[in-house]
Order: sequence, then C-alpha cells, then structure tokens
Amino acid sequence: MRIVNLTEESKSELLDILQKRSPASYTEYENTVNDIISNVRENGDKALFEYTEKFDKCVITKDTIKVTREEIDEAYKKLDPEFIEVMKKSAANIREFHEKQKRESWFTTKPDGSILGQRVLPVEISGVYVPGGKAAYPSSVLMNVVPAKVAGVERIVMVTPPQKDGSLNAGTLVAADIAGVTEVYKVGGAQAIAAMAFGTESIPKVDKITGPGNIFVALAKKACFGHVSIDSIAGPSEILVIADETANPKWVAADLLSQAEHDEMASAILVTTSEEIAKQVSEEIDKFVELLERKEIIQKSLDNYGYAFVAESMDAAIEAANAIASEHCEIITANPFEVMTKVKNAGALFLGHYSSEPLGDYFAGPNHILPTNQTARFFSPLSVDDFVKKTSIIAYSEEGLRAVYKDVERFAKEEGLTAHANSITVRFES
Repeated sequence: MRIVNLTEESKSELLDILQKRSPASYTEYENTVNDIISNVRENGDKALFEYTEKFDKCVITKDTIKVTREEIDEAYKKLDPEFIEVMKKSAANIREFHEKQKRESWFTTKPDGSILGQRVLPVEISGVYVPGGKAAYPSSVLMNVVPAKVAGVERIVMVTPPQKDGSLNAGTLVAADIAGVTEVYKVGGAQAIAAMAFGTESIPKVDKITGPGNIFVALAKKACFGHVSIDSIAGPSEILVIADETANPKWVAADLLSQAEHDEMASAILVTTSEEIAKQVSEEIDKFVELLERKEIIQKSLDNYGYAFVAESMDAAIEAANAIASEHCEIITANPFEVMTKVKNAGALFLGHYSSEPLGDYFAGPNHILPTNQTARFFSPLSVDDFVKKTSIIAYSEEGLRAVYKDVERFAKEEGLTAHANSITVRFES
C-alpha cells in the first residue's frame, strides 16, 4: 500500500482520482442504456425476454418470469439452517433500528380554527434491484426491503438476473422471503430497471427503485429518474480509516481489505497521524493479500485506489476525511467520540477498535446502502424516509383567511400574478 504525506496537493490529487470512478464518468454506455430503456417501454415483456436470452443466456416466458412459492421453498432447503437463522437475526436488528426512524402525520390548530399539518404515507409500490451471479448479496436484500416494510409499503417488487438454467441464488430468495418481498421476477440489467420504471405486461410500474448494480444498472436508474424515484446512483465501495498511534495495525489492515475485495475500483484509504502505523498497516496488508481468496481483485483495488496518508495532526486528518466524504469511515483513535464530533461528511461512522465495518454490512442494524463518490456531503443512508411521501395540509377558516387575505393579495400582486390575488379577493367582495 503506497504511503503518502498528506498535503493539500496530495489530497487534491486523490479527490480527482476518486471522482473518476463515478458512474457519471461512463458516458460511453449511455446510448446503449437509453436504447434498452426505449425498447422495454415500447415492447414490454417481449424486450425483457430477448435481453434475458441475450445477456443471461436464459430463456424465460410470461409463465416463468415470476418466481413461484415452490422455488422459494426449494431455496430454503439449499441453505444451511444456521445461516437462515443468522439472516433472521440480522433482519430483526435492521427492523429494530429502522422502526426508530418512523414519522407520524401531524396537525396543529390555531385559535381562529385554521388547521395546518403534514400527512405521511408510504409509497404504494417499491422496487428493489438485486445483482445476480457472483455478486449476489442477501444482506442487500434485507437492507433494501426491511425499511420499506417498516415504512408501510404494501407491495414490494424484486428483480434479479437468472442463471442459465433459470434458477436464482438461494440466499437471495430466502432473504427476500424473510424481509417480506411481495413478488420476485427473473430479469436483470438496465432492462429490469426500465421494466420497473414504466411497467410491462408482467412487471408492475413502481414508485421507487432502490438497490445496487453494475454501470448499466446505475445509468438506467439515472435515466429513469423523474419517471420513478430512486435511492441514489451508487459508485464503487469505499472505506476510510482515521487512526492514531493507539490503533492495532493488523486490525486496520483487515478492515481496509474488507472493502477492497468488493471490486477493482473500490477504494481503501488510511489517514493516520503516525508514520509507524502507516508502515505497519502496509506490511500487514501485504501478508493478508497472499492469504485471501479474492487477492487479485484486492491487489488491483489497492494498486489503483489504496493509500496510506500520514497527517501532521489529527485536525489535518479530519479535514481530509471531510473532503473525501467516504461511504464508510472508521475512527480508531484514543478518543473516537471526540473525533466523531468533527467528522461532518461520511455515510456511516464506526467508532473504536471493535466496530469493524462488516458489522454495518451485515448485522448491527443501520442501513448499509450509503452515499458514495463524495456524495455523503449531501446524501444520507437509505432509510424509512425514502419510502414515504409527505403531503402538506392547509385548512383555513373564514376568520383565519380574513385576518391575512390582504397580505396574500399584496404578495401575489408584487409577483404580477393577478389571478392569484383575485382568488383571494373574491371571497371578501361583499
């Protein structure tokens, strides 16, 4: 792992490098994605079946595109019962955490009888995209679906690409059943996003699409935004560790590699006030890489986006962390809660020696669908709020309107909107 002194120049160079990983940078695929979306909008299921045969080498029909109860029951038989119980515990933790995010509708009344308020309702149908093949993650199913269920969404549609024989990952199906997915369809890629955004003969149009995917999925979500709501346009996984001399180098190295194994574009960054810690972490990483199964992916990730920055002070380290705005940020210092108060930009914070990042990925309860590519400066983790809509309520009495109608008239006339003003005036002409 390369060790670099943290300076304004080195920080700026890193930000430029990381930003190039954004899905927004891959414009050469946009025409292909737009063509797929147009085809699905025009031809519906027919386009889905053709793309599934072309890209997934699987023949599906209107009779086989939807997963049956029998297929779900069969998936349970393929999994270790102990793992099923672990998934149920994880789902319970996720549910408990997200229950605390629920908001209630509210109303307030004034002495003149006027009523103001906000009505909070869940969206009617939400859709979740789940990658297939080697990138099948049951944990992402739980993280996408449980908040929607807590929000009160009644119909949850899941799409995921099939294997050549038409089967789906057993863990994905069981996780969907545990989380409360209503229906599952065997389709993936940009065509699956288009199907949920616009609807086909088999797949209903949804109100919200969440879930990770490859660059084609990300660009399809971007292109369909506006016709449907989306969670975000996710980029590659990221971890940043802020560490001082109290950190355990072996543990830090292990945590950094937990994200580097996701893919070759994942970033793993250490920012430390100790040059000795930087050297020791780098040495431990080299040892681990030789032992881990995904070492080729890990090594390419580290070669491209792996850095150990040595900062002159903790304040400088924190400033760098805020600029990078990492998806995951571990704080392994003597006083992690003090440092936390100064870290403003991060998708999720992991505090102390025993709060390893995979806790957030699988089990602790907070959502692991987090802002990437520096968007933690203005985006938040997936939450119950993503699956509700808020409607303002205004109910004025005659007395209430009479007290303010001249002010409303004045405002409307100042903007040159006389019909607005007239709408108020006619009520008091007599």
